[in-house]
Amino acid sequence: MSKLETKCLHAGYESAEPTTHAHAVPLYRTASYRFDSTEHAANLFSLKELGNIYTRLMNPTTDVLEQRLAAMEGGAAGLAVASGTSAIFYSIINLAKSGDEIVAA
Repeated sequence: MSKLETKCLHAGYESAEPTTHAHAVPLYRTASYRFDSTEHAANLFSLKELGNIYTRLMNPTTDVLEQRLAAMEGGAAGLAVASGTSAIFYSIINLAKSGDEIVAA
């Protein structure tokens, strides 16, 4: 994908959804996901395997958004958060070092 318009429409979602064969990105409006077993859940929460745990941590629709924005901006990855305050927090926490002081008004 080289043109911006193509990236805006298709990045992060390469194939049709396997269950419904939808061409557009499905909106997953669930808060939680089913685990195959307690071992599967433990592996997901310990990041031994990738997968959906809880919508605020990972959601298939949000994942496509993050991949699409990263592709549009030429970045390695993207992160979508729930609010501007969260975005500011993540920006500062990644710039500040241990022992740094942050003054905010």
